[in-house]
Amino acid sequence: MRLHPNPKTRADGGIPGEWSLRRRDFWRIVRSARKSSGHTPGPGGHTPSMDFNHYRFRSLWTLSAPAPVVYRVLERIEEYPRWWPQVREVVRLDDTSGLVRIRSVLPIELRATLHEGRRDPETGILEVGLSGDIDGWARWTVTRLGPGGSLARYEQEVVVRKPLLRRLAVPARPVFRMNHALMMLAGRRGLEAWLEAV
Repeated sequence: MRLHPNPKTRADGGIPGEWSLRRRDFWRIVRSARKSSGHTPGPGGHTPSMDFNHYRFRSLWTLSAPAPVVYRVLERIEEYPRWWPQVREVVRLDDTSGLVRIRSVLPIELRATLHEGRRDPETGILEVGLSGDIDGWARWTVTRLGPGGSLARYEQEVVVRKPLLRRLAVPARPVFRMNHALMMLAGRRGLEAWLEAV
């Protein structure tokens, strides 16, 4: 994509030589945003309706620590802020619930209540329900991968409830997905460093 100088002075007093975007570049950005947002035209080019506040995420983390060790770290959610920078705070309410405060690259904070769901060391599954700024669920599945290694699969399905994010749902959806991806990247690096230290 290239930007090209616009030699004409704008009616609103814009400066000559101001940068403008070519039409074909604009539509390339739109198509890219639709693709990254899960927006897929149906038969005949018809675009099916979708809830732009609904998100599904999946991340796969290949780790060099054994699966039982990784599982024990991931089940201690109150310690997440010690190794995951974007998880700013976790406060336990009781044995099965807690409050979490999250902020990634964007200056937007999310708060949610976590409700313990499935917890099965045998299958490596840890699952929680979420309510608050986001409603839905999140799940870790930790499995053995080679000698001494493991694979941590993170899955999440949520609906955004925070009013500001709902107002920006359509134009900012690709940015929100990128924000989540950067958070997961930092989390994987933080966990790897934490596992080396324990």
